[in-house]
Amino acid sequence: MSARNAEIPFWTRDHVKATLPIRQEDGHKGTFGTGLLLAGTRDMPGAALLAALAAMRSGIGKLEIATAPEVAATIVALLPEATYIRDGVQKTAAHSLDLNPYRACAAGPGLPPNETTEKAVAALLASGHSVVLDAGALSKRGYPRRASPTILTPHLREFARITGVSKEELAENRIPLLQASAREWGTAIVLKDHETLIAFPDGEIWKNPTGNSALGKGGTGDTLTGMLLGMLCCHDDWHHAVLNAVYLHGACADEWVRTRSAHTMLAHEITGMLPEVWKQHER
Repeated sequence: MSARNAEIPFWTRDHVKATLPIRQEDGHKGTFGTGLLLAGTRDMPGAALLAALAAMRSGIGKLEIATAPEVAATIVALLPEATYIRDGVQKTAAHSLDLNPYRACAAGPGLPPNETTEKAVAALLASGHSVVLDAGALSKRGYPRRASPTILTPHLREFARITGVSKEELAENRIPLLQASAREWGTAIVLKDHETLIAFPDGEIWKNPTGNSALGKGGTGDTLTGMLLGMLCCHDDWHHAVLNAVYLHGACADEWVRTRSAHTMLAHEITGMLPEVWKQHER
């Protein structure tokens, strides 16, 4: 596919309606998958909460949050449905947390980009599960070739950092650089911007048509990470999970501005809009 922006197809409402999973009437929490979220520190507990709320609203069967004890104590009253693994990032880094029960894992919201985070990411990448990396879990590194997908969710500044390209070069060659990086690393990349692009390692690339300036606020990326985690657990096709999460994330912001100012939306309100917006796109 040509890298010219005009020739990149949109992932449309019709695509979403055709690919959102139909909830099995006889399903149970095991049917819909268990996800692991590595997120949050004492100074950034909200990032874990935002991602976790979004995951729980996005079709997942069960969510386990690997986080600091202070974070668990802070957010458990707001999300009693999740299970909490105290010092779970450190346990993952030390390979002392059994990763076998999980269908998908996500890491990064609220985490510092330090050695412990890097070791935890390496442990996730050594597993056989889908892995979403955001925020503090994004760094300039190589990626192992994996049978299961790896999804990176950088904004433009993070993408410049992890590729080592200048902001000027990125501005001029965003699309070819995105496709080349996805191919080289063997990862999907959700490049968050006013017009988000989603590139897959086989060269496939899509443009997302939803979203608006209401998303320009702290915490909206954490919410997307949680939505990706939840949708990876309940979709059969991981490509559809990624594309639908990005689309519905933006569609929630579009629904918000129908009756409210774009100035006023908070990140957790995306999750609050999701039940209604998801229902609008079901078959």
